[in-house]
Amino acid sequence: MDYSFKRGFKPDMERIRKVLEEEFPAEIKEADGMLSLSFGALKSIQVSINNKKLNVTTESDSDAKDDQILDTNKRFRNFLEKATGYNAKQRLQMAKKEVSKESKD
Repeated sequence: MDYSFKRGFKPDMERIRKVLEEEFPAEIKEADGMLSLSFGALKSIQVSINNKKLNVTTESDSDAKDDQILDTNKRFRNFLEKATGYNAKQRLQMAKKEVSKESKD
């Protein structure tokens, strides 16, 4: 999934890494301009910046417990907001705009 950055939020991997470290107390690996980690209910989180957008790919752990899922989801939402500057409601509105724009093409 691609996320736009709000004005004032630089598409900078060092800044993104710091936000990941704040939200996910796990080992972060870096390779080919991509940060990856595993935490809680997510088997993997891969983060990169492409065309000035934050690209995030996740893989869920189907064996995760409910409390682990809730904690991981909260951390993930916090990460996206701190990284992009947009809250969940704003990201949803932008995604809807993008879909309607694509359907017109």
